[in-house]
Amino acid sequence: MSRRLRPLLLAAAAASSLVLAAPAWGAEGAGDAAFKALYSREWTWRRAELAGEVGEDDTDRITDHLPKIDPAAQKARLDYWTGVMAEVTKIDPATLSPEARINHQIYREQIQVLINQQKFRDYEKPLNGDSAFWSDLTSESRESFRDVAEYERYIRQMRDFPRYFHDQVANMRAGLKRGFTPPAIVLKGRDASIASVSGAAGEANPYYRPFKAMPASIPAADQARLRAEGLAAIQSSVIPAYAELLTFMRSEYLPKARTVLAAETLPDGKAYYQSKIKEFTTTDMTADQIHQLGLAEVAKIHAQMLEVMKETDFKGDFPAFLTFLRTDPQFYPKTKEELLMRAAWIAKRFDAKAEQYFGYLPRKRFAIIPVPDDIAPYYTAGRGGPGVYLVNTYNLPARSLYNLTALTLHESAPGHAFQMPIAMEHKEQPEFRQKTYISAFGEGWALYCEKLGVEMGMYETPYDRFGMLTYQMWRAARLVVDTGVHSKGWTREQAQKFLHDNTALSDHEIETEVDRYIGWPGQALAYYIGEMTILAGREKAEQALGPKFNLRAFHDTVLELGSVPMPVLTARIDRFIAEGGKGPYPELEE
Repeated sequence: MSRRLRPLLLAAAAASSLVLAAPAWGAEGAGDAAFKALYSREWTWRRAELAGEVGEDDTDRITDHLPKIDPAAQKARLDYWTGVMAEVTKIDPATLSPEARINHQIYREQIQVLINQQKFRDYEKPLNGDSAFWSDLTSESRESFRDVAEYERYIRQMRDFPRYFHDQVANMRAGLKRGFTPPAIVLKGRDASIASVSGAAGEANPYYRPFKAMPASIPAADQARLRAEGLAAIQSSVIPAYAELLTFMRSEYLPKARTVLAAETLPDGKAYYQSKIKEFTTTDMTADQIHQLGLAEVAKIHAQMLEVMKETDFKGDFPAFLTFLRTDPQFYPKTKEELLMRAAWIAKRFDAKAEQYFGYLPRKRFAIIPVPDDIAPYYTAGRGGPGVYLVNTYNLPARSLYNLTALTLHESAPGHAFQMPIAMEHKEQPEFRQKTYISAFGEGWALYCEKLGVEMGMYETPYDRFGMLTYQMWRAARLVVDTGVHSKGWTREQAQKFLHDNTALSDHEIETEVDRYIGWPGQALAYYIGEMTILAGREKAEQALGPKFNLRAFHDTVLELGSVPMPVLTARIDRFIAEGGKGPYPELEE
């Protein structure tokens, strides 16, 4: 997943400093020290270069500026990472210890993704069908900060908005000139989120949010000073930056954005889309291969859905059942509070089962909060990460309760709010593994957790199990829809109909999801391919180990990796089998 366009993680904070030692693999290799020096030097440079950019810095820090993003800075990044790749390539994996060899494989692929993003000038398109640089920044303005220094850095960062937004507009104008924009259809109404900030004065502005509930440890005089300085920064810097962006969007970008949908019609489009397939799936599969896989999986899941439908005693065919699910009031919350409380109840039900399925549990907790109002209309049903599970309370008649268990397992624990903190708690691993998110792994794990909910007894009714299957179908259908749109000339209506006919998603969700795939090529492919890799590895381990297979040890082995490409995951599961099913923390898995 592109770091600049990765999903929002509101109120994220660094994971606990708890360190568990990984199993020893033996002596260092002759090349270990040189490789460590290389990636340590690059990571330090990367953090400084991208400081303040969403998703790039330590999640407990607020920087006093935003990164340089002008063409000269972008060229410097490309040149630097190209040089790093040359050095990585010179390292012979045979000279590395087994653990360093894994790091080398992960790191090389990570650097290649960064190079590709620069080569295709992704920075000229800093928005997609799901998020945008300005909405990411809004979401990063947290509820509060910890001390005076953090507030002062936040205020200085806001003062940097005019320069940063001006450069973003310049980059977007360059992308517009060469036809490198999201399709216009997915940008409809996106100016509203900009206007909601540019038109909000004083304490009504979302960037003032951290000043409303400041920690009591900050003296009253400092609080008053910081509030005054914050309001001044909002008035002098934030609002003008958003106003410039709003004018540009309404007068230039929205009217002139491209009208065709397919990524393959972008400049050097076939190579660009294939690079996105590689980035998000970490495989060398082609669009045709993924499309055919998706069609086969859709047919398989459809048969399972028919079996569960029979359990409900519904009198009618499959389309009628989908209509029933989409329209019957019993399946939808009456209030925002009901939806949030249901999600919280499901999350706590998992807590009671967690130790049965996992040896190592993360120390970090998560909050359940509604998606911010300015992005909710086009945002997904939920989103999760370190410290947060976002639930979309906009348009309640579109938020089905029969999908809520699967959504919660995916976005909170044991999905994203579980996997990501565990990755950051493994301090023995390089930071480029702790703090970098690979979609095929992270989304594949979260989708696997939805299915694991069946074993855990989380789905209490046939409708809940059908909701789980409709979510599985949704991700399998993505393989068809994403490749259909970006490689096979599918229309927006064709993609919507495919989801409408095969899933029980609401029409609103279908519209927002299809627009997300149209505007974010390749990202939707990560989920199902990642889940299939985990399921295949588990099945192989169960067959090979028989009664020695320990599910908790298997889960700990997968999660200990952090976030890795699929070939690395498969190789680790093979080693798990070769070692007799021994997990990384035997004392926790008995």
